[in-house]
Amino acid sequence: MIVKDELLSKLRNYFGLNLYEVRIWAALLSQGDSSAGELAEISNVPRSRAYDILESLEKKGFIVIKIGKPIKYLAVEPKEVVHRFKKSIKDMADVKIKKLGDLANAGVLQELTSLYTKGVEFVEPAELSGAIRGRHNIYSHLEAMIKNAEKSVTIVTTSKGVLRKIDALSHVLGKLSKKGVKIKIAAPMDKNTTSIIKDVNKYADFRNLKDIKARFCIVDGKELMFMVLDDEEVHPSYDIGIWINTPYFSNALEGLFNMTWTSLPNQASN
Repeated sequence: MIVKDELLSKLRNYFGLNLYEVRIWAALLSQGDSSAGELAEISNVPRSRAYDILESLEKKGFIVIKIGKPIKYLAVEPKEVVHRFKKSIKDMADVKIKKLGDLANAGVLQELTSLYTKGVEFVEPAELSGAIRGRHNIYSHLEAMIKNAEKSVTIVTTSKGVLRKIDALSHVLGKLSKKGVKIKIAAPMDKNTTSIIKDVNKYADFRNLKDIKARFCIVDGKELMFMVLDDEEVHPSYDIGIWINTPYFSNALEGLFNMTWTSLPNQASN
């Protein structure tokens, strides 16, 4: 059986299978029907492991046992495998979401919150900081910061960064705006950012930032998240954000930025 390593790697990644499982599955797909011994030989999987692997694939819905003697196996059509796998993932996710929702009713969340609150009391305010790697994690932390805002949110970013942030955070920013939180967003203008101004101005004051290249977010003049790398030069997986919970520095930085803010052209839509 000749199957490219690249394909096997993709199958492992997409379906969460181990190397022996993808080898056996690919072998069975190429043969139509086969016995465990035949599949072990074709796929270079130890014969002693073939039965366990086939049982695992059957439980996951990738193959079926053919009726009759000797025992042989049939591959399920790949399109159907994808359908089953998607449904399985959704079912598992629904179960986990329900369990997480039950945390509050079981009192577990309150206990965890109590532990966290007590733990934070032992940490100096200046030491409430951390480095966050990966753009997905950065945006998750940004959302957690922003959704607790009571007075203001200031976002400074790049022309591409503003598109990403609006896509990821607009639902939270919209809710905050209705609560009276003042939202400021500054980013360089180009044809892409121009197309979103009308929507952004529904909940934020958006201004054109030409001469300063930076990425940071300040919440209530207390919490600060700033990115240390140029988003034009770093892969999203290696982007790094520094989070600091320090009113002294955050308020000072916001004050300095506000001096620049007053000179920026207002980009209100017509």
